Amino acid sequence: MMKRKAEKQQAAAPVSAFAARKARLQQTQTVVATEKTTHTELATEPPSKRPRRSLEETQPQLTPEDVPNKVAKRGTVKTEKVTQTTVGKGAKTQSRKTRDAVVDEIEDQSSSDESEEGVPEENAVVMAVPGTEDGYESPADTPALTIEFPLSKTRLNKNNIVYSDEHTLCVRIREKMSMVLIGHYDLWVKRGVVSLMGAKLHPSPRVYRVYAPSTHSLPVIKCVSGVDGAAEVEFKSCHSGIYRLRNLSHLYQRIWNGANSPADKLSLKQVEQGTRRTFSVLHTSADDPLKRHLRPLHLEKQWSAAIKTLSQRAGHLQVLVCGPKSSGKSTFSRYLLNHLLSPAPQTESNYYNTDGVAFLDLDPGQPEFSPMGQVYLAHLRSPIFGPQFTHPSLNNGRDGTIIRAHHIGATSPKEDPDHYVLAAVNLMEHYRALLATYPQCPLIINYPGWIFGLGLEVATYLVRSLGLSDVVYMSEKGPMEVVEPLQQAASTARIPLTILPSQPTEFVSRSSAQLRAMQMQSYFHMSQPNELNQPYWLEKPIFKTRPFHVRYAGPDQGIHGIMVLGSQISPDLLADSLEGTVVGIVAIESPKALPTPPPHPNQPPSADENEPTSDDVDTDVEMTSNPDDDQIPSESTSTIPTLSSLTTPTKENLPYLVPPPGTGTSTPLHPSHSTSLGLGLVHSINPTNNTIALSTPIPPSQLRQVLEKRQALVLVRGLIDNPNWAAAEEYVSAKAAERRARRALKPQSGAGDGEDEESRASLEAALARAKERVRRAKNVPFMTVVEDYGRRRQDEVERERRGGGLWKLRKKAVVEEESEVGY
Repeated sequence: MMKRKAEKQQAAAPVSAFAARKARLQQTQTVVATEKTTHTELATEPPSKRPRRSLEETQPQLTPEDVPNKVAKRGTVKTEKVTQTTVGKGAKTQSRKTRDAVVDEIEDQSSSDESEEGVPEENAVVMAVPGTEDGYESPADTPALTIEFPLSKTRLNKNNIVYSDEHTLCVRIREKMSMVLIGHYDLWVKRGVVSLMGAKLHPSPRVYRVYAPSTHSLPVIKCVSGVDGAAEVEFKSCHSGIYRLRNLSHLYQRIWNGANSPADKLSLKQVEQGTRRTFSVLHTSADDPLKRHLRPLHLEKQWSAAIKTLSQRAGHLQVLVCGPKSSGKSTFSRYLLNHLLSPAPQTESNYYNTDGVAFLDLDPGQPEFSPMGQVYLAHLRSPIFGPQFTHPSLNNGRDGTIIRAHHIGATSPKEDPDHYVLAAVNLMEHYRALLATYPQCPLIINYPGWIFGLGLEVATYLVRSLGLSDVVYMSEKGPMEVVEPLQQAASTARIPLTILPSQPTEFVSRSSAQLRAMQMQSYFHMSQPNELNQPYWLEKPIFKTRPFHVRYAGPDQGIHGIMVLGSQISPDLLADSLEGTVVGIVAIESPKALPTPPPHPNQPPSADENEPTSDDVDTDVEMTSNPDDDQIPSESTSTIPTLSSLTTPTKENLPYLVPPPGTGTSTPLHPSHSTSLGLGLVHSINPTNNTIALSTPIPPSQLRQVLEKRQALVLVRGLIDNPNWAAAEEYVSAKAAERRARRALKPQSGAGDGEDEESRASLEAALARAKERVRRAKNVPFMTVVEDYGRRRQDEVERERRGGGLWKLRKKAVVEEESEVGY
């Protein structure tokens, strides 16, 4: 009835196609909300900026009857998955029990599993304690559109498939043609030259690991030159375990490849039916079985020209990349990094990169090779292919190492700009020390999106003082109150300023806060075995792993101090504020890193160990030397006693570094005499044994080396996001185990008399244990499990219907007050 009324209104007055479509969709949503239907429709995908220009031309082809049919065909999910869970009675066949482990891992990536992962069962919704969302992003408030977006220029056929099996696919790509894959795989260039995310890969025995999730634009593999007009590239499935993180967090679900695409079915004709690789070849976005918002990662022509110009400076390049938030700074820096690490053998300058590339990351909110809350200097030796959460740390010396890092304790440098500038200057000094060993090592500085107000002052100061060779600003739209000071600072330093167009993505499937949570979770679950060249991820919940028990008092003391950044915390509440939080683990190299206490009013001022003396100056660490030198400065032996004199024990005997009286906030450790080793998650504090249960991916050898140097270890609690992902891991893992137990029983429902009763009883017992595990996992702090169709669940269903879980980026071009600038 409402539909006919809407059609009469539309016929009465001429309206645009876009307005008519919007009205029809709003009326459809009203009808659905009135009927209170329980099925979930996955939102259709929004177009990119280019297809949206022709939206009005293609819109009149759609009729009111076609719109609901298309949506229902692509996005409808079975009602039973949301409203109830049916467990089949029966037994599991013995052949499923004895299936090969590798095949079982690949089967775990099926589209049916991915679809079920995205829908809560038994009306349960996990609601963790809300974190700080990015003020520039919000769920999409308009329905997304589905467009068949082209991805690959090469369509697989019998002529360009060299060979294929259940794990490997070798294809022939003609010159100037490209191919896009989703998933994760190992890439080997056999013939010709291909480009991938800025890197030019030549034939060699080297195999590159590539991660291409749907959370980011998919990397494009393009043939630059080939033998007989084509290049041969081999893709091979890899089992790094990163896809298992979907059993620990909903954020990792539906981001890898699902069921086989049409191209996969063609290349898997000769193998067993149902075989799946860890990657899929996509010709268009319509080939994706999960119908996600997929776009290729293309490089603007101006970006390519700028990268060519910058790379010609070779080892003399020292460039700072800055710009507004979501303008493509990280993407441009990654392209430039990969291009410098893999130059073509025949170049005009005949430059061969044997010294690697230094990467100075000053973005504590979304760092490239480190978890959030840190700034660092990294030395890279190999190109990197994948988003940040696929390389949250550099524990592998083959690809690169972290030279030095500093814990900022926040996702934005505006919390303490002075400490931020000191950290940046200290990292730059270590880069100059690195040049003594690697004189042809270029430098890339990634500056955060904090480019307004005080952030602009910091950026201009760094441009004038760091001795750079280039500055790149990633926005042609200004504003001029930002561009003019940068131009003036670059002119003062006598270096060129390059202004490039931004390349943002209007719709993303994960917000910035969610991407930070994914990177933090990946950081704590990633391991680097010595016998493997690539990292490996473990799917055991972090609170179920065995932590390190470190003493904070008494003999064999490992933690010598605890510092809290930001507002002052009462000593009686320190233990409660530490449990279940992420802390920075900082090594103090010299007493000069500690804050100088004010003189006592009843005591005359006297020189103590914390004040610099002539002996201290003589034994100070020389920044011109190699920072990796193992020489131990003599003053390090006095660090621990000096720190002990500044700490105040709490009732749990915790060594609390109390802020100076009257300040209310702690003075951060000086970057010139301290370094961050990484992050740790505090499980619990045992005052009886004076121990802290701590989980950290920092190698034990690194911690042991610090203690052998008699350097003090300090835990720093900052203002970074709470680890809500850690609180929900056990529940999500328990639900995943329950789903696996149900799938083991469901195919055997209604089996014949010859079924294996013993096997069925075993599977039913496993399902009962999984249900009990889910029940226990619900009763954890910092998490609420909603098991009814309350307002919260209805809002979630409505949001999924309108926006499909997509986030729309909203940027501010002009900022009137600094308080409005949310990094």
